[in-house]
Amino acid sequence: MEISSVRLREGVALGTLAALLLATPVLAQQQNRGRTTAPASAAEAPVLLDQITVEGAAPGQALVAGPTTTRTTREQLDRQQVQSLSDLSTRVEAGITFNRQNNSLNIRGLDGARVLTTVDGIRQPFLIDTRINRSGGTAFDFDSLSTLDLLRGPSGGSTIGAGSLGGVLAVRTLDPEDLIRNGRSYGALAKTGFDSADQAVFGSAAAAARFNNTWALIQGGFRNGHETDSGGTVKTIGAARTAPNPRDFDQYSFLAKIYQYSNDQAHRFGLTAETFKRSDRIDNRDNSVSLTGNYRPGAYRTGEDVQRDRVSLSYDYKMPGSFFDEAHAVAYWQRLKRNDLTNAYRYTSIVGLYARDNENEETAYGFNGHVIKNFNTGMLTHKVIAGTELRMSSLEQYSAGSDACPTRPATGIYTGAFTTCNNIPTNQSEQPKVDGRLAGFYIQDEIGLLQNRLRITPGLRYDWYEEKPQYTPAYTNSASRPTGLPAASSDSAWSPRIRLEYEVLKDTPWFKDVTVFAQWAKTFRAPTANELYGRFGSPTTYLRTGNADLRPETGNGIDVGVRFGDKAFGGSFTYFHTNYRNFIEQVQTQAPGVGGLYPQGGITSFRNITRAEIQGFEANMQYAFAENWLVRGSFAYTRGKNKDDNTYLNSIPPMQGIVAIAYGTERWGAEVSTKLASARNDVAATTGATQGFKAPGYAIFNATAWWKPLPQIADLELQIGVYNIFDRKYWDAVNVPTGVLAQARDYYTEPGRTVKATMKYQF
Repeated sequence: MEISSVRLREGVALGTLAALLLATPVLAQQQNRGRTTAPASAAEAPVLLDQITVEGAAPGQALVAGPTTTRTTREQLDRQQVQSLSDLSTRVEAGITFNRQNNSLNIRGLDGARVLTTVDGIRQPFLIDTRINRSGGTAFDFDSLSTLDLLRGPSGGSTIGAGSLGGVLAVRTLDPEDLIRNGRSYGALAKTGFDSADQAVFGSAAAAARFNNTWALIQGGFRNGHETDSGGTVKTIGAARTAPNPRDFDQYSFLAKIYQYSNDQAHRFGLTAETFKRSDRIDNRDNSVSLTGNYRPGAYRTGEDVQRDRVSLSYDYKMPGSFFDEAHAVAYWQRLKRNDLTNAYRYTSIVGLYARDNENEETAYGFNGHVIKNFNTGMLTHKVIAGTELRMSSLEQYSAGSDACPTRPATGIYTGAFTTCNNIPTNQSEQPKVDGRLAGFYIQDEIGLLQNRLRITPGLRYDWYEEKPQYTPAYTNSASRPTGLPAASSDSAWSPRIRLEYEVLKDTPWFKDVTVFAQWAKTFRAPTANELYGRFGSPTTYLRTGNADLRPETGNGIDVGVRFGDKAFGGSFTYFHTNYRNFIEQVQTQAPGVGGLYPQGGITSFRNITRAEIQGFEANMQYAFAENWLVRGSFAYTRGKNKDDNTYLNSIPPMQGIVAIAYGTERWGAEVSTKLASARNDVAATTGATQGFKAPGYAIFNATAWWKPLPQIADLELQIGVYNIFDRKYWDAVNVPTGVLAQARDYYTEPGRTVKATMKYQF
């Protein structure tokens, strides 16, 4: 894999540290107690994360289950104080990163629209603006979650479908059964706390009750805070600033569910309503302002509003031995809306107020459903899963605004004192309204041989999609001067997968199980509406335009590895290699000033790269062999290249590892952990917009402690965590923008020493 000697030494050092910690004599973690319809109580939860995949515990989990999937439960999220994807990547899962530049999760070196997020099985769109490459796909509250499944690699394409090129983040919201414990008819959970990383105060509360066969839940949460901390300390105005811009944000969420069981408990009918809203307001003091320029400190504020609303009807059936052992379905309506805001005052050019509201809104209707059937044919066992996904969507974009520019002249071009107005078109749509349709059908069969020690699981999914632009006057009359309506984009794809698993050892004195596995899978990702149809600019400035001829990106990959053991001593090791075709990238297609047009930046558009390649290695392990102690570790190495020009992919994270040692009893516990990363020097060496960021390596240390003051009387828990204890200045390489940096390097550093305190009460 072309590993340099420097990288090899870093890998040896990181691996040695992990091995030393894993070899330390430690005590056993608490064991999970069994549960049926309701989850275990907080007092019964494991001391630390158990990263062994559990299958069949919730509707839809079978669609993402596999050897490259890890699950995090509600109790484990609380134990690690995880309230964001950034927390998850620094405390639990090495090899994933939350990219704040585009607001998306990075799995195996891919992010943005190449990673699919689902909430209760409902896909979330990667909704971006033609001017800002950011998504609203993470519009959910972590405190509303019951479980979080992280699938790495392309294998989800055979069940989850389009968009899972790099992997899948599948989250499930709380059910009434998660709160009602010990056979009671009611339950509640409340949490509050403070996080110095963004000076946030947060809280959430959930209550559930049941009356005969009717179960209901309501849950709400809030988080109010300011800018995320960084290692920058220079608070000057302009490009030399390294401290973050002042920011205020408010976040709210609400969830309500009601379920009706049949008398035999085999059927469950559900109704869910959910809303999430977050508003950010930023006082820009970076290179976008200056003391004497057009925009000045205190007079240039930007912001972002994200709102997601959902109403869904669900049906779940479970009756082993009947015609179908299980059946699950959900019909939903969902709306996701993003507004990118600017409120400013100009001092030198077109003096006066300046405001913009760039809105993207997608409304979707859909149906997801699948059935599960177990049966035998001679010496073979079968577990068949078959299902479908149907979806219709409508995406609209509009840029509203006001300023001191007069009405645009009939020629469409401002002249004289108002020439600058050509650079700031508004009250227009920068892409047509787009109606989308998706239909997917899938089937897989887990075939068991040799008393189910050998399992062969073939799977296949067929997807068809269409993105069809619609006429709107706001688009046709925009300053970019579109000539007619772009063509519709439509394609289909087959996503096959085959997985082999063999239990080499089973219930031995040394390991509970040792299973080797190998799988091959294909997947694809359709172009986004912005990549197809976005169009922003004017002939007197520059043009950023989509490409309606783009083909879907495809992935073809293998995973080979071994998983072993149980909660006391177990883990997994995986090697992966995936080839990609038709990678979509933005390029300049026309130089500035050709024919007297687009003098400021020419024309940029999108194209398909023929070939790209990503490969690497992942490992997870936990070890507990004496009472109340646990050590756990997570490791990831990824390497990726654009094979067309033999350059590195800038979305690839450096080699990373997480190692933690913890002690816990029924009443109190503590953990010390470290997150390590090697230097990232393998980036695209070109200059301009594709230049990658070379980040130095780092090691940060964290410590947490929790205490239950009266476990016999009340399930009250107090917890405190100190993160980046030694206040290390470091960069998360994937979270730094590509190209020439607009600010000094320290502006892009991660938070220094921070403290988080939480209080949780459940009854």
